[in-house]
Amino acid sequence: MGEKIRVGLLYGGKSGEHEVSLQTALAVMKAFDYDKYEIKPFYITKQGGWYAGQTLLAAPTDVAQLQFAGAQGDTGGALMPVFEGLTTPAGAAAEAGRAIDVMFPLLHGTFGEDGTIQGLFEMANMPYVGAGVLASAVGMDKVLMKKVFAQEGLPQCIYRHFNRTQWEKDPQFFIMEIEVALGYPCFVKPANLGSSVGISKAGNREELEAAVACAFRYDRKVIVEEFVDAREIEVSVLGNDEPRASVPGEVVSSNDFYDYKAKYTDGKSRMQIPADIPAETAEAVREMAVRAFLAIDGSGLSRVDFFMRRSDGQLLINEVNTMPGFTPFSMYPLMWKETGLPYRELLDKLIQLALERHSEKQRIDYTGGGSE
Repeated sequence: MGEKIRVGLLYGGKSGEHEVSLQTALAVMKAFDYDKYEIKPFYITKQGGWYAGQTLLAAPTDVAQLQFAGAQGDTGGALMPVFEGLTTPAGAAAEAGRAIDVMFPLLHGTFGEDGTIQGLFEMANMPYVGAGVLASAVGMDKVLMKKVFAQEGLPQCIYRHFNRTQWEKDPQFFIMEIEVALGYPCFVKPANLGSSVGISKAGNREELEAAVACAFRYDRKVIVEEFVDAREIEVSVLGNDEPRASVPGEVVSSNDFYDYKAKYTDGKSRMQIPADIPAETAEAVREMAVRAFLAIDGSGLSRVDFFMRRSDGQLLINEVNTMPGFTPFSMYPLMWKETGLPYRELLDKLIQLALERHSEKQRIDYTGGGSE
C-alpha cells in the first residue's frame, strides 16, 4: 500500500482548554490505525512553548506521557520542531527522512480553534484537518457567529454583547439593556472560548455583575444570552464543499446546565443517540446544521448545537464548534458511530478530507496572473 501517512498531532496550547485538548489527543492517539499512519506528536505548553516528541509506535496510555519533559516553566519556545516537519524538503527532515504529510490540530479554544494555528499551516502550505482560517475565527467568536447565522436566516435566541472598554465605561447601560431585553435568568459567556469555560448563569443583578467579571477573565468581549427552557440537541457535520450530517443526539446534563464539569469530568451527563425527537424535527436539525456549516465556510468537521424549546418544539441554533472534542464522553464521534461511521474510520475520513482540500487549493493562482 506504499508508505504510511505521516500525521502530526498538535495538542495542548496556550488556552483555558489545555486539559481538554490533552484528553482529546490521548483518545485520538489510541484510535489511530498504526498500520496506516505514523504519528508525530507536538505538544504546546500552557505558556506557549512548543515541543516535538518521538514518532509513536503505539498509543500512549495516559496524558502524562503527552507532556514532554522539560516543558515546565517554559515561556515561549521556538517553532523549529514543527517547521522541521513542515517545511524541509522530502528526505531532509530530521527524523525518519520524511516530512509531515498532514497536520491534525487537536487544540481547543484560543490559539488553536480561532484561526491562528490554521493561518500558520496556510503560510506553510501544509495540509491540515478541520476548518480553515475564516471558519475557525467565525466559529470561535460567538458574536460574529450569531451575526452570520442571522444573515443566513437561522433562528436563534436573544442576546447582547459588549467589550471590556464599553462595559467599564457604562456598566449600568448594559445591565439595564440585559434586564429589559433578556431578563433573568440569563447566561454570560466569554465571546471567544469553548468547553463552557467561563460561562455562568445569572439570576439577578449581583450575579450578573459577578458573571461578567468572570467572563472577562477569559476574553475581552462578552456575550449575554436569554435563558431558553429547552432540550439540547446536537448534530455532527462532516465534509468539505458537500457536507453531510449525522443523526442528532441529545444531551441531558448532570448539572444545572451543560458546563465544563458535566462535559468532561464527572461522566454523569446522559447522551441520547439518536435523540428522541420526531423524524421531521431530526431532518430539520440536519438541514440547519449543514446550512450553518456552509455559512461559516466550514470544512472537515463541526458539531452544531441547537435548543429545542419545550413549549412549542421550535429549533434555535446555539453555536458551531469547529473542533469538537474526541474524549470518551464526546458527542461528535458517538453520533457518527450511530450513523454508521466508527471512530477509526472517522479519523481516516478526516485525513482524506484534509488532503483533498489542500489539493484543491493548489489550483489557486496566488500570483495574480503575473509572470513571476
